[in-house]
Amino acid sequence: MKALAPARLGPDDVLRVGLGGLRARPTRVVLSALGIAIGIATMVAVIGISSSSKEDLLRRLDRLGTNLLTAKPGDTLFGDAAELPETAPEMVRRIGPVTAVGATGAVDATVRRTDKIPAEVTQGIAVQAATTELLGTLGVETASGRWLNAGTGRYPGVVLGSEAAKRLGVERGRVWIGGRWFVVLGVLRPAELAPEIDRSALVGWDAARRHLGFDGHPTTIYERSTDASVNDVRDVLARTVNPEHPEEVAVSRPSDALEAKAAAAGAFTGLLLGLGAVALLVGGVGVANTMVISVLERRREIGLRRSLGATRGQVRVQFLAESLLLSAFGGAAGTVFGAAATAGFALWKGWPPVVPVWALGGALAATLVIGTAAGLYPAVRAARLPPTAALASV
Repeated sequence: MKALAPARLGPDDVLRVGLGGLRARPTRVVLSALGIAIGIATMVAVIGISSSSKEDLLRRLDRLGTNLLTAKPGDTLFGDAAELPETAPEMVRRIGPVTAVGATGAVDATVRRTDKIPAEVTQGIAVQAATTELLGTLGVETASGRWLNAGTGRYPGVVLGSEAAKRLGVERGRVWIGGRWFVVLGVLRPAELAPEIDRSALVGWDAARRHLGFDGHPTTIYERSTDASVNDVRDVLARTVNPEHPEEVAVSRPSDALEAKAAAAGAFTGLLLGLGAVALLVGGVGVANTMVISVLERRREIGLRRSLGATRGQVRVQFLAESLLLSAFGGAAGTVFGAAATAGFALWKGWPPVVPVWALGGALAATLVIGTAAGLYPAVRAARLPPTAALASV
């Protein structure tokens, strides 16, 4: 007589059996899935917030441009402070690819709200002479009032940087500079590529010479060139600014600071991802513990199924399916929480919310790996239980 082959479990049967095992212990399932959810949510949120920050940085760089270079005086051969020639801005304008040039020069004066405030109370605000082309070169706009022009740049007028205006508490009226009153012509918006401008009181080049004893030597030259020629201009900028002593000129690219900031944020992101991985591992251990306890509690059920014809493979599949479903529920919840946390934080910071597709795929893959690893041992243990021993133990 031919023996009957055991019935096969189809995908629907495996899903139904797995869900049935989880529904029998809802509280334990929720607590175990919570560990997976925390780990996945942490990893998705960290990747999403980092990606949102980088996307905001890229948009800022596109808006601000990476073609701005600055030239400042360095040190002489003997370690003294160097000085840029008065003709340096005009020399830089002669470089072919250069499209705009602006300059500032340090002025030995202080700015105060009134003449009653002691001279030593500077509030960290520098007084600088500025060329009329400076604003266009930096790509900065005025928040109120107007910028210096050929006419106002000859008289006692001043434009305040955004931070300088806050510290002085002045947006219009007059301020006391170098022993005389200067009319506040306007206030600038933040200069992201030149934060030193935010903390400055800017007067016209000619007015600084006439009223504040400015010697005419620039301390910072800002120039913009075409994107394709930035590196070429950088190579010749020092020799153009000071042909006799190019080694005394320090050339920099302000956008490099933003890129370095992104790199530092990336390193911090790696640390947070490590913490998320630890949380995910702890969640996986919780799932494994739940499944091992489930095997011990359900020995009678296992023995009964084996007695009714279930194979060891079918028992393994049942418990492995429960582990995968448990991890999948936690992973799905963690992915939703992580994406929501990313969107909320990004909108709060004013960033574009970005959650990379690969992060979602990685979260799913991690969930499946954790579920398989956590359920493998309990499934094998359940399959090895002899039917008679399982029934007799109850």
